[in-house]
Amino acid sequence: MTEPRWLDDVERRAWQGFIAMSQLLEEQVTQGLRRAGGLSMADYRVLAPLSEAKDQRLRMQELAAQARWEKSRLSHQVRRMENRGLVRREECPTDARGAIAELTPEGLRAIREVAPLHADNVRRIFVDGLSRDQLAALADISETVVHRLGSRTGAE
Repeated sequence: MTEPRWLDDVERRAWQGFIAMSQLLEEQVTQGLRRAGGLSMADYRVLAPLSEAKDQRLRMQELAAQARWEKSRLSHQVRRMENRGLVRREECPTDARGAIAELTPEGLRAIREVAPLHADNVRRIFVDGLSRDQLAALADISETVVHRLGSRTGAE
């Protein structure tokens, strides 16, 4: 059996820093969304792409891909949001196995109310603390890792 390739100090520092940063950012962003309009991060991950889509509708399969979620997770989230009047789901007219998620007027109101506050929060807790060079480097790093992992899982 070969010896594991343990992380060296720089690798360990990068990994542990990334994990801590991810957790803290998610907590802060989630708190901001809840304060701004009572939405969860999961709500936002459904509402934002729907608000940007043509006719504010997306096939559930496309919405799951954008959120990077399994179809079952999206289905449960959409059901909870349907119960709150934020979205509605309908059968796809061209594919009996498919479904479409559509933003309701209440969902559109919620995302329009929260999105500017969310952007301000993201800017305050993340963007404004980094230089343009750091942001560009982080964007490159993130895209590289996402591409590498996406090519392994078939998701992208």
